[in-house]
Amino acid sequence: MRKPFIIGIGGVHSGAGKTTLAAALLRHLVTSSLPGFRACRTWGAIKYTRTAFYSSVADDTAIIGQKGKDTRRLLDAGAEQVLCVQSPADGLEEVMPMAIDRLLHLDGILIEGNSAIEFIKPDIVIFISGESRNNIKPSAKAVLKLADIIIVPEKSVPDNSFETTGKAAIIETKDFPKGLDEKLIKDLINCMDTKIINREKIKQLLKERSVDSRIPCSTARKIAEELKVHYKEVGKAANELKIKIKNCELGCF
Repeated sequence: MRKPFIIGIGGVHSGAGKTTLAAALLRHLVTSSLPGFRACRTWGAIKYTRTAFYSSVADDTAIIGQKGKDTRRLLDAGAEQVLCVQSPADGLEEVMPMAIDRLLHLDGILIEGNSAIEFIKPDIVIFISGESRNNIKPSAKAVLKLADIIIVPEKSVPDNSFETTGKAAIIETKDFPKGLDEKLIKDLINCMDTKIINREKIKQLLKERSVDSRIPCSTARKIAEELKVHYKEVGKAANELKIKIKNCELGCF
């Protein structure tokens, strides 16, 4: 069975706009004609909430579909199935694989929640920043390091307190989440589409230029420079293909 494409949405704090963004993305993704998403017609969503003690995976429509709930917003946005996952961080190993298994029949899965993203490692990670750079909680810092795209307030660029890998694209927005700019969603989907296409090109070149599942560091760096992507993107693709990068001189990978 083909693995669903997974998008994770995390944020610097509660109320950053994760559900607002997730719902807006779903409305566009279910009808997207962009190359990277043409195969993703059916989408599910997972709403993760951290609890102190108990774990659960709920899919009861009487609960999920209650008016005013975030899960109802995701259903209304076009998700064919929505799960509500509740668990302490140390319980994710049990509940998240269970939740993903329930959605394997779908083309794509959108996951909302920092700790869940850190555990699953989605194909694309979107991080919603805020005005303040102070007191970022540990789960947010962990997701930020995984981020492929960071949404920041207009004229605000992540400073040294944002410990990213350097591969993240920055998208500025004026008044999110109070006002949802249609351009923001289109820019975001286009950015994801470009990253997906680039990853396919990276994998193709890695396969062509590797020998016995091994490739020199210099060749891997050249692939990154040819495609104008971060070295980490090539390293991630090599790991997925189980291609070992040998003779690494600069620690790029």
